[in-house]
Amino acid sequence: MDDVDRKLLNLLQEDATQAYAALGKAVGLSAGAAHERVRKLRESGVIRRTTVEVDPAAVGGGVLAFVMVDSNAWMGDARESFAAIPELQEAHIIAGSASVLVKVRTGTTEQLQDVLRRLYEIEGVSGTQATVALETFFERPVPTGG
Repeated sequence: MDDVDRKLLNLLQEDATQAYAALGKAVGLSAGAAHERVRKLRESGVIRRTTVEVDPAAVGGGVLAFVMVDSNAWMGDARESFAAIPELQEAHIIAGSASVLVKVRTGTTEQLQDVLRRLYEIEGVSGTQATVALETFFERPVPTGG
């Protein structure tokens, strides 16, 4: 991956709907060459997917919480149990006092409480500590080094 690939990734993270002609012009390539580079980035797994960023509050997900999940067992095998809870946007095995960190979006704090109850139903979960975000200052795209 070179500087042109990194520039393409940055441009695509800003707006993945850009035409290959515009992408190519921005990095000094033809539309065809830009298309080929993006295709190779997809095939190699650098670009995992193309998606749309949705305003969570506009679709009923205005409550954002980060939950530390304590356990009395290794949670690395519980991926499917965590994934079965649709309000969980992310789940990470972590080092430290907790075993798993999850990012949760719900419409209300009552719905968040229900998610916490469902987390306790996962085998091995022994506790949770939720932190509710009051405001998100910013979120960054993945840094590409370019």
